[in-house]
Amino acid sequence: MNKSALLIIDVQKGFDNPAWGSRNNPDAESNIARLLSTWRSKGLPVIHVKHCSISPKSPLHPDQPGNAFKDEVWPEAGEPEFSKTVNSVFIGTGLEDYLHEQKLSSLTIVGLTTDHCVSTSTRMAANLGFEVTLISDATATFEREGPGGKMFSAETMHDINLASLNDEFCVVKTTDQVLDLLNA
Repeated sequence: MNKSALLIIDVQKGFDNPAWGSRNNPDAESNIARLLSTWRSKGLPVIHVKHCSISPKSPLHPDQPGNAFKDEVWPEAGEPEFSKTVNSVFIGTGLEDYLHEQKLSSLTIVGLTTDHCVSTSTRMAANLGFEVTLISDATATFEREGPGGKMFSAETMHDINLASLNDEFCVVKTTDQVLDLLNA
């Protein structure tokens, strides 16, 4: 765990837009901030990823104020930043090459949203041979409407995605579990 890079995915102001609907885990950002503080204090690698939507109407479009990182995770000098236009942090970003160049084989993933970019990136990281820890309470998502109009709560979407990832693509842990390991 102590050589794992903290990979912060899409923690951007645009996700505060009410158009996304109801969200679970209002403590995700504060948990990410706790992890980030510990990573920085121990001199461990931190990597930031930003979604740059190609839709001009999206709150995450580069021309929108919502494209900015949230204050809790604002990158410090020397912390690499990658921008993407699709769900995976590995498509079109150079992240995989960077990780190999830095000899980083373990990732601790946090961010938004659990069922989209976090899930896709977790799956790809594992398929590319990285050891992945996903932090359940440092991720969050929104309610979704399924086929036929059935609504799924944000908590249901979150929990089902964590269940499908755990022990297949990653190990799911909580913020406190990871901080306990790092501070042991």
